[in-house]
Amino acid sequence: MKLDILAIGVHPDDIELSCAGTILKEIAAGKKVGVLDLTQGELGTRGSAELRLKEASASADILGLSCRENLGMEDGFFQNEEKNIRAIATILRKYKPDIVLANAIEDRHPDHGRAAKLIADACFYSGLRRIETEVDGEAQSAWRPKAIYHYIQDYFIKPDFIVDITSHVDTKFEAIRAFGSQFYDPDSKEPESPISVANFDEYLNGRMAQMGRYIGVDFGEGYILSRPAGVDSLTDLR
Repeated sequence: MKLDILAIGVHPDDIELSCAGTILKEIAAGKKVGVLDLTQGELGTRGSAELRLKEASASADILGLSCRENLGMEDGFFQNEEKNIRAIATILRKYKPDIVLANAIEDRHPDHGRAAKLIADACFYSGLRRIETEVDGEAQSAWRPKAIYHYIQDYFIKPDFIVDITSHVDTKFEAIRAFGSQFYDPDSKEPESPISVANFDEYLNGRMAQMGRYIGVDFGEGYILSRPAGVDSLTDLR
């Protein structure tokens, strides 16, 4: 199966929080979109790796993803090294996405920026034919995505472009709530985390409204470019 877009996040729920609206919009337009989680989020303050895998599966159904995979890298301690580059390259060559969405280039959580560089490097090396990978004993051909766009996470980063997600905000929140272990639950006995506080939805709404205001819509999701963008016409720009 060839994908149009592969969204990669180091933790399950990174995608939902940061670019789910964009994914929903692209799927509604007929694009095939998949998600790759690098770790199971086993170091998270709340929940467990097993529970987060179940939550990720539920969210995938809500989003209408064509596929969702998890590489099981070591949460918190994965490195930008050969085995992890090869693991991501294997997925890139399997699904041949034209566009990759990746973690924020800098963020409060150190895993995010480290994953951003790892993903970008894997996208480059995946295009080198002399780097050999295989699936089920069958050699894969080289594949390099046409573009990498880094979504914005906890830290505010001035976006290079913004996607209008106004029509998809409600479903985005539905996908986020699939990760019930991670977010506000008045009956939970687990420790509080920065994303489990009662007003976290208000923060997300505010961030999306702030992005939307830049382009004159209600809600948006912002991205950072890894290289200058090309357009066919000035009229493509809003």
